[in-house]
Amino acid sequence: MREILEELERRREAARQGGGQRRIDAQHAKGKLTARERIGVLLDEESFEEWDIFVEHRCADFDMADKAVPGDGVVTGHGTINGRTVFVFSQDFTVLGGSLSEAHAGKICKVMDHAMRVGAPVIGLNDSGGARIQEGIDSLAGYAEVFQRNVLASGVIPQISMIMGPCAGGAVYSPAITDFIFMVRDTSYMYVTGPEVVKTVTHETVTHEELGGATTHSSRSGVADGAFDNDVEALLSLRRFIDFLPASNVDDAPQREVMDPVDRAEASLDTLVPDNPNKPYDMHELITKVVDDGDFFELKPDFAGNILIGFGRMGGATVGIVANQPMVLAGCLDIQSSIKAARFVRFCDAFSIPIVTFVDVPGFLPGTSQEYGGIIRHGAKLLYAYAECTVPKVTVITRKAYGGAYDVMASKHLRGDVNLAWPSAEIAVMGPKGAVEIIFREDIGDQEKIAQRTEEYRQKFANPFVAGHRGFIDDVILPSETRARTCRSLSMLRNKQLENPWRKHGNIPL
Repeated sequence: MREILEELERRREAARQGGGQRRIDAQHAKGKLTARERIGVLLDEESFEEWDIFVEHRCADFDMADKAVPGDGVVTGHGTINGRTVFVFSQDFTVLGGSLSEAHAGKICKVMDHAMRVGAPVIGLNDSGGARIQEGIDSLAGYAEVFQRNVLASGVIPQISMIMGPCAGGAVYSPAITDFIFMVRDTSYMYVTGPEVVKTVTHETVTHEELGGATTHSSRSGVADGAFDNDVEALLSLRRFIDFLPASNVDDAPQREVMDPVDRAEASLDTLVPDNPNKPYDMHELITKVVDDGDFFELKPDFAGNILIGFGRMGGATVGIVANQPMVLAGCLDIQSSIKAARFVRFCDAFSIPIVTFVDVPGFLPGTSQEYGGIIRHGAKLLYAYAECTVPKVTVITRKAYGGAYDVMASKHLRGDVNLAWPSAEIAVMGPKGAVEIIFREDIGDQEKIAQRTEEYRQKFANPFVAGHRGFIDDVILPSETRARTCRSLSMLRNKQLENPWRKHGNIPL
C-alpha cells in the first residue's frame, strides 16, 4: 500500500509542476502567477478541490505522444470565495502554452456542466496560446463545446472571465459570451487576429498591446469591464466583485448586515447640483453617498464615461446602479453608453438584482457620426432593456430629463416602480432655449422677447411638477433624503411580482 501511496503522490507532484521549473520561472519573470498560484489567491485557503489532475491529451501526431503532461494545460475544480461555492478553471501557460486540446476543453466543459447543475458561478482564468494546432479539428470542436455551454449558462449562472495572458483567435469568443471580462495590464491581450496577420492583410503595423491590450479593451473597444495592474490585484478585486452577485438566477444576492443606517441623511447632496444648468457635477459623488458605506464597484469606468454602471448595496442588499454622468458629454446618451448600460440592465434583470437609476440626461448625442453609426438601433437597446426588465426599478431624476432620453432612462412609462425627482429636475421635450426657438421662431430676431419667452418656458416646464401633476413622478424629494427614500422603496419592492407575456424570446435590436 505504501508504494501505491508514494506513486500517487509522485504523480500529483508531476502534475503540480506543470511544464517544469524552467517554464514556471519564465512565467514569474513576466510578472505572472502560475495557474495554481492564481487559484490560491482567488479562493479561500484550503478550499480548492481539484478535478481531472491526471487527464492527458490523446494526440499521437507530430510527436505529441512524447509531450503529454498530467492536467493538459488547465487546472479545474471548485472551491469557495468568502464561503460561497464557485467553479473555476485556470489555464496553465507553462504546459504547451496553455493551448486548448480536446481533453483540455473536456475538463472545462465538466466544471461548467456541474456549475449549471448545482447553481454556482463559473470563473475562467484565461492564459492560453489558443487552439492546439497539432490536434486540428478536435481542438476547434473543443472550443465549440465550451461556447455552447457558455450560451446555455447565460442568464442562469454568473460567468466571469479574467484574461491573464494571451487570448487569441477563437479563444476570445468564450469570454465574449460570459457576463464580465476583466484584464491585467501589460501581461494580457485579446484579439481575433494577431499583429502579424494584421500586417500581412491590411499592412498596418501594430503591437500586441495596441491591438488588444487591457488599456485598449477597457477604454476604447469596451470589451473589458475593468483592468488591473497585476495578477494579485486582479484576483483580490474579483473576490470583492463576486460578493455582489447571486450564485444563480434562482438565488438571491448575498445579504450583508447593515452598518450604515438606511435612513441616513446626506446634507451635502442638497448643494450637489449647481445653480447654472450648464455647469457639470460628478455623479460619482451622489452614488458613493447613497450606497452602503460608499462601496461602489464600477464597471467599464474608462469606457463611455457619459454613463456610469456598477454594483453597490442599499440596506445590505445588492443593487445595480445606472447613472448619467454630466462630467462627460453633458451626460448625453450615445452609441457606446447605450450599449454599455443596456447589457448591464439585462444582467441585473436576469439575476433579479434591483436597478437604481440616477437621471441627468439632456438627450441623445446629435451628429452624423452617431446617425451613421446606428444610434437609432443602439439607443433602442437601452430602451428595450429597461422596458423588458421586471426587477424592482427605482429612478431618481436629479436635473435634466429631456426628450426621448427621459423615456429611455427607466421612466414611469417603462414600468418604473418608484420614480422620484429632486426639486432641480427639469422634465421636458427639450431645453427651454431650444424649445422657444422652435415654438416662437418668428420672434428669433427679437432677443428681448426670446429671453422673456425662454424664462416663461423655464418656469412652466423646467421643473418636476408638471410630470408630478400627471403621476409620472411619484414624489419630489430633498436631495438629502435620497438614500432613505430609495432604501425604503427597495424594501417595499422586495416581493414584487411581474411577468412578461410568454414567448420563446424577444428580438432585441442587435
